[in-house]
Amino acid sequence: MTTPDQASPAGQETPPTCYRHPNRETWVSCVRCGRHACPDCLRQAAVGQQCVECVRGAGQRQPRTALGGRLVTNAAVTWTLVGINVLVFLIEVVKPNLLYAWAMVGTPVLTPGGIQSGVLNGQWYRLLTSAFTSPGTSLSGLGFLDILFNMWVLVVIGPSLEQQLGRVRFLAVYLLSALGGSVLFYYMEPHGEAAGASGAVFGLFGAWFIIARKLHLDVRGIVTIIAINLAFSLYFRSSIAWQDHVGGLIVGALTAVAFAYAPRKNRTAVQVGAALAVLAVLIVLVVFQNHALTRLLSSGGTTPRTPGRGPRSSATWWRVPRRR
Repeated sequence: MTTPDQASPAGQETPPTCYRHPNRETWVSCVRCGRHACPDCLRQAAVGQQCVECVRGAGQRQPRTALGGRLVTNAAVTWTLVGINVLVFLIEVVKPNLLYAWAMVGTPVLTPGGIQSGVLNGQWYRLLTSAFTSPGTSLSGLGFLDILFNMWVLVVIGPSLEQQLGRVRFLAVYLLSALGGSVLFYYMEPHGEAAGASGAVFGLFGAWFIIARKLHLDVRGIVTIIAINLAFSLYFRSSIAWQDHVGGLIVGALTAVAFAYAPRKNRTAVQVGAALAVLAVLIVLVVFQNHALTRLLSSGGTTPRTPGRGPRSSATWWRVPRRR
């Protein structure tokens, strides 16, 4: 049905005209945009009549997923992330200094690649680049096992999650989870070192749980996986940065809540705003931690000693980063 305006509103002397033909009077308006249009500029739609521009726009609109993302038929972002992680690992094997330059380091540390200033002294990029490194520089040992496990998980759950969220939202969950893991690690162990993609992967675990609940799917499998991995992380906490896992899990779940439960009206705006809000909170937390550590060091405080790591001074001694 059309949406003819009722009789001329009180006080309105001049009838409205077609938005494309100002010389044509009409009381009929488009059911989508509300603009008045003459019969030549209206088209019959499933419900009512729409102006030609709305009809044209509807034909060009891409299909969306249930969560508002653009419908995708492949896992381009997932495979790109896998490729980047594998490439960085192979570069580490050839050039180990890349690990020292990109790993998560909060405060100054002395490494085989020289003194690394850490996040405290302006190297904020480590909060993200550490998620693309591996805690090892050889094709065997901890580094290889770390990237093997993380990439296997990414390949298993990434494509399905990317199809549900859409590429941009999926990438946002991955990167925000990586940052969330690094920020919690920085808060709980500011003088430690860590590397690996597990924070981002745990964020995908959290996102998958939220989306499965939203879509009324069985969540027992993902809950079991999360529980087993958290228990494993805590049991081997001396060599695994469990803080990064927990931080990634929390941020991934919170971001997914915002994406999955955003109101349909202005959904994209709400989702973008929520992602930016999460990013802003993480930035503020890092600023606060930097301020707290700066006050501690300026007041004569010292960094805690770790057995086997050598004396503390303006820089600490390097050890193999813990697996994330």
